[in-house]
Amino acid sequence: MVDFAEIRKRPVYAYLMVLTFVQAAAFLGWNALYTNFAVEVAHLTGQENGVVQSARELPGLLSIGVVLLLLVISENTLCSLSVIVCGLGVMITGWFPSFWGQIAWTMTLSFGFHYFETINQSLSLQFFTLEEAPVVISRLRAVTAMGSFLMGLVIVCLAGRLDYAVLFGLAGSVALLGGLWSLLHRPDRSALPIQRRGLIVKRRYWLFYVLTALSGARRQIFNVFAIFLLVEHFRFSLFQMSLLLLANNLINWVLNPYIGLAINAVGEKRLLTVKYAAVLALCLAYTVCDDPAMAAALYVIDQISFCFTVSIRTYFQKMADPKDIAPSMAMGVTVNHIVAVIVPFVGGILWMLDRRIPFLMGAGFALASLVMARFIDLGKAWAQTTPAAGSS
Repeated sequence: MVDFAEIRKRPVYAYLMVLTFVQAAAFLGWNALYTNFAVEVAHLTGQENGVVQSARELPGLLSIGVVLLLLVISENTLCSLSVIVCGLGVMITGWFPSFWGQIAWTMTLSFGFHYFETINQSLSLQFFTLEEAPVVISRLRAVTAMGSFLMGLVIVCLAGRLDYAVLFGLAGSVALLGGLWSLLHRPDRSALPIQRRGLIVKRRYWLFYVLTALSGARRQIFNVFAIFLLVEHFRFSLFQMSLLLLANNLINWVLNPYIGLAINAVGEKRLLTVKYAAVLALCLAYTVCDDPAMAAALYVIDQISFCFTVSIRTYFQKMADPKDIAPSMAMGVTVNHIVAVIVPFVGGILWMLDRRIPFLMGAGFALASLVMARFIDLGKAWAQTTPAAGSS
C-alpha cells in the first residue's frame, strides 16, 4: 500500500510539483493563444501551421542532447534551466507575428519544454518505487491539468482585453519565476543509483521504443489537426477555445490521480488496450464529423485518453535497469519525436487536399499501438530477471 502522506513530505515531491505546475501553465498559455494568434495575427496557412508545428517538435527529436548536457551539469540544474528557457520562449512569442518569428521562438520554448519533460520523467522514476511511481506521476499529471486550468481561466478572463503579446508575456513569466525558485530548492539525489552516461539503446526495451514512437505520432494528430479543425474549419474563437481547454483540464485535474491507482490495480496492458481502442474510434469519428458541438465533444474525449499514456512510462520503469533511466528517458523522448516531426508537415500538406486524411493517419497509428500493447509482458520485469538478462 502506497503511503501518500509520507511521499508528500519529501522535498523532491514539492520540487517536481512546482516545476510541473509552472511549466504546464506557461505551455497552456502558449497552446491556448498560438492557433488563434497564428490565424488572426500572423495569418499562417494550414501548410505553414504544419511547418511551425513540425519545427516545434524538432527539439524533442534532439532531446538526446540531454545525455550530453548531463556530462557537464546535474539533472536538477538542467531541469530548472529548461523551465526558464521555456518561459522566456513563451514570453517573446507574441512579439513576432510572422512565419519565421513563430518558428524561432516556438523552437526556443520547445527546447525548454522537451528537456524539462525528459528530466521530469527521469526524476519521477528514479526517486519513487515501482508502486509509488504510478501514483506520483498521476498526481503530477493532475498538477499539470491544474496549472493548465488556472492559466486557461486567466486567458478566458483577459481574452479580448489585452494584446496577444501581453498574454504571452504573462504566461511565460510564470515558468520563468518557477524555474528561478527551483534553482534554490534542488532535492538531494545522493541516495539514488548513479546513472549511466552516454547513449543507451537496448533490445530489451524495443517495445517501449515502439509504443513511444507511435504515441508521438498519434499525439500530433490531436495537438495540431484536432485544434486546427476547431479554429480553421468551425471558426472557434479564442474565448471558445479557452473554455474548451478549461473543461479539458478540469476533467483531467479530477481524473488523473485515479490513473495511478488503476495501473497498480489492473496493470499497464489492460489500460493501454482500452486507451488505443478508444483512440481508434475517435480518429474515425473525426473523419465524419461536420458539427461543431460533436467536434468539441471529440476533442474533450480525446484529451481524456491521454491520461492513460503514463502507463508506457511505468511499464518501462518495471522493465528497466534502474541505472538506465536517465539516458533512456532522453532516448524515449527522441524516439517519440522521430515520427512526430514528420506528421505535422505531411499532415499539413494532406490537410490541403482533404481535412479527413490526417485523422485517417491517426487511426492507423492507433491501430498499430493497439496491436503493440498486446505484447506487454511484465513477467519479464527487471526485478524478475537476472542482471545479465537486461544487459543487451
